[in-house]
Amino acid sequence: MEPLQRIGKATVDVLEVLLGASEPRWGLEIIKLTGRPSGSVYPLLDRLERAGWVTSSWDDDAERKGPRRRMYVLTPDGAVEARRVVAARAPEPRFVPRTAQ
Repeated sequence: MEPLQRIGKATVDVLEVLLGASEPRWGLEIIKLTGRPSGSVYPLLDRLERAGWVTSSWDDDAERKGPRRRMYVLTPDGAVEARRVVAARAPEPRFVPRTAQ
């Protein structure tokens, strides 16, 4: 598995969706859940797959109408790194309680 060169907000959004999934997600579903455009999500998924963070496969549901879906899932090592990235990018608390003096 390779480290990612750039980790922007879109990457974090996609990783959060994949971390929250109990089963593989398809590209359009990830687009809808992140609110990101396909022109950023699909290249990002490709980059994650080339780096070994994600694997993909074609959906084989023959009863489903429409085009086949490409399904994406984090690899075990990818899930570990995704948790680390998401935790590191968590927003700082806006209000820090004062300690008693």
